[in-house]
Amino acid sequence: MPKSMRYAILEAIQGEMRRDKLLTLLYEYQRPAARWGGRSINLEAEFGRWRARFSAIDENWIVGGALGMSMIGVRAIAHIPSMTTLIPYELMFNHAGKLRHMTGGQAAFPMILWADMQGRASFQAGQHADAGLESCYARLAGLKVVIPSNPYDAKGLMVSAIRDVDPVVFCHYSVPTSGPDVPDEPYTVPIGQTAVRTEGKDITIVGYAPQTVEIAKAVKQLKQRGISAEFIDPRTLAPLEQVMETIIKSVKKTGKLLTSDDGSYSFCNCTEIIARAAEAVPGTKFKRLAFPDAPPPGAPEMINYMRVGAADIVTAAEKMVRG
Repeated sequence: MPKSMRYAILEAIQGEMRRDKLLTLLYEYQRPAARWGGRSINLEAEFGRWRARFSAIDENWIVGGALGMSMIGVRAIAHIPSMTTLIPYELMFNHAGKLRHMTGGQAAFPMILWADMQGRASFQAGQHADAGLESCYARLAGLKVVIPSNPYDAKGLMVSAIRDVDPVVFCHYSVPTSGPDVPDEPYTVPIGQTAVRTEGKDITIVGYAPQTVEIAKAVKQLKQRGISAEFIDPRTLAPLEQVMETIIKSVKKTGKLLTSDDGSYSFCNCTEIIARAAEAVPGTKFKRLAFPDAPPPGAPEMINYMRVGAADIVTAAEKMVRG
């Protein structure tokens, strides 16, 4: 049985807490523990409540505490639940993203905002079925933002985030377990490095988790219809410079870029990717698929109609290639 996303993330943190005797996790609600294949991780039991600290239900306290610890050279992780994604936004905007710059790069502020992200789930509605809010953090200078789409990437990106000198927003979406097996030992997935999930020559399709699940299905269906799609999972939302190198190379080959997003149509994650590709490769065909600019409904029939699915991606790609 492959490791789950949550187990892989906790395994990354466990390894880094063993390596760095000051690394601290501040959290609320869900205790930092998980089981897999007869094995278990319990950070509080292993490291004690001073290093795996259950806090009051106060996201500003959690993020402010982690940021304050980073200011005295102690690496810290702040874990917040999905319904509170933007509560600590002011701290990340006014302080986390700017402090290193304000010291002229002389000081590092190594903190991680581990944010459980909401998905477009049925029966949740309103405040509990949104997605794509990570784009709010990506526009803040000084922050790095990563979005893993499988357990292997999740562990490697978490290790990279912990070891980085800049503050990192680690966006944790619940997705079906997939991808390579997760090694027990620590390893890194470099921030800024994309993953070309499937190579192709007819069209480039780009999307972040959790939309990666639908894109993977669509790519298989397109292959059956004679269309060779190149599927790129950027994994990093900020910074985008290295990400765009891979995407631009692909777009120059295919001449077509289709993006698919679980966030709202306006200002979704992939809008910046389209803009940069348009500047770099004039004459390219572009199409953006995303959730409508409306609050998510609770009824499954309604939210499934509004959310981009594999069939929508196939239809759009066929039209771009053959239309």
